[in-house]
Amino acid sequence: MDWVEWMNLLVRWAHVFAGILWIGQTYFFTWLDGRFNGPGASADGRVWMVHSGGLYAVEKLKSPEALPTVLHWFRWEAAFTWLTGVLLLGIVYYGGGLMVDARGATIPLATSLGLGLGLLALAWLVYDSLWQSRLARADGVAIGVCYVLLVGLVYGLTRCLAGRAAFILVGAVLGTLMAANVWMRILPAQRAMIAATRTGGTPDLTLGERAKQRSKHNTYMVVPLVFIMLSNHYPTASYGRSDSWLVLAGLVLAGWAAAWALRRH
Repeated sequence: MDWVEWMNLLVRWAHVFAGILWIGQTYFFTWLDGRFNGPGASADGRVWMVHSGGLYAVEKLKSPEALPTVLHWFRWEAAFTWLTGVLLLGIVYYGGGLMVDARGATIPLATSLGLGLGLLALAWLVYDSLWQSRLARADGVAIGVCYVLLVGLVYGLTRCLAGRAAFILVGAVLGTLMAANVWMRILPAQRAMIAATRTGGTPDLTLGERAKQRSKHNTYMVVPLVFIMLSNHYPTASYGRSDSWLVLAGLVLAGWAAAWALRRH
């Protein structure tokens, strides 16, 4: 029995399933939030839904006077998706020797390991600093800067790593940004608002707006991330091309356009 193959299969299954739960919830709440503000909002301020033989009425409370004993948090799906993704990166790419290829990469395998781990941390520091700076006030400018940085990253990685590894490492960067958004920006903001409510104070609504912004970012990042994951099956159209960095740069824009369309419906 090939235990590495079984490990690959089980971790991959867990990664995909956790990702479905995480992104499904993110897009559901994005849709739900749009219904409160859109033309489909009901007169009583609720969103009415039917599913699995039941009727559901959901109300959005920005400043609740009291909180129930039990609150349902959505956090472990993000953590489990990221952890299984990192395990897959180690099993398939580092353990499987796919970080460099026969064409002759410019860096050895050990160096590629340090590059990958360091890149995940550096990408978060750059991204988070950018969106907490004054530049973030001009949303379009900040998005443009992020795109330029991402394309630069794609170009650099495709020059020093195997094409498939370069693509998946860009995907790992996007997945890391998404998970860090949940655990380091969205959840702390929600906890602070809930703590203020429980002690009788007034929640800082700007925290909610910032958390909502990061959640919005996640809905945009996940679409090109899924494209990257599927690109492994289509090497001649993606990572196997000599201009693969241009292909991925285009896929990112296509993914953002698809996310924009999904968020409008």
